[in-house]
Amino acid sequence: MEFKIQKEIFDTFPDFIAGVILLKNINNRGGEAEITQLLREIEKEQIAKLSELENLSEHPQLNAWRMAYRKFGSDPHQYRCSAEALIRRVLKGDQLRHINKLVDLYNYVSLKYVLPVGGEDTDNIAGDLTLAFSDGTEPFIRLGGTENESPQKGEVVYKDREGVACRRWNWREAERTKLTEETKNAIIVVEALSPATCGDVETATKELADLIQKYCGGEANFYILSKNK
Repeated sequence: MEFKIQKEIFDTFPDFIAGVILLKNINNRGGEAEITQLLREIEKEQIAKLSELENLSEHPQLNAWRMAYRKFGSDPHQYRCSAEALIRRVLKGDQLRHINKLVDLYNYVSLKYVLPVGGEDTDNIAGDLTLAFSDGTEPFIRLGGTENESPQKGEVVYKDREGVACRRWNWREAERTKLTEETKNAIIVVEALSPATCGDVETATKELADLIQKYCGGEANFYILSKNK
């Protein structure tokens, strides 16, 4: 499998940066009390920091994603980037529940750096995984769903040759490629738009890769991709 970003994505969003972690032979089974503690601590920290905002749109990184969603035709009040959705849950007082070690760890990093983070089981990816504008015909069954919900034409999606793995850039994952306790090989993507910098993404991505190796073992290699690389 190769991970690709369509040229048109960078033409439209030239400041987009992706931190990509490729994982092999990991152990994603079980839970870790230390990971749960990390989540509880970062939840408290972000509640203290972000509760001062009158509106989350005041946060420059979240506002950048709202503007990006508008640009490809999605209402950011109805559809929120994954980082904003996560933060809203925490600010409501909900503790993030354990899903599996990979998801718990990337939720931690997403909260800490206010960056969308997502992942796919690469053993369930058909061919290459591409971040691209949808043609509107690709099949998509959301996480936990059973019905096809194809994206709108021009929507930013992650897709392979069998359909969409994530809709509206980072809004909703697919059932077919989700991370589970059985996942052995995976791709994790940390996403950013300006004012987040390449340095911000590299710091977050390296921390996540190190945490995954600590708690899941296996091999973790990461790369920082941008319009110039």
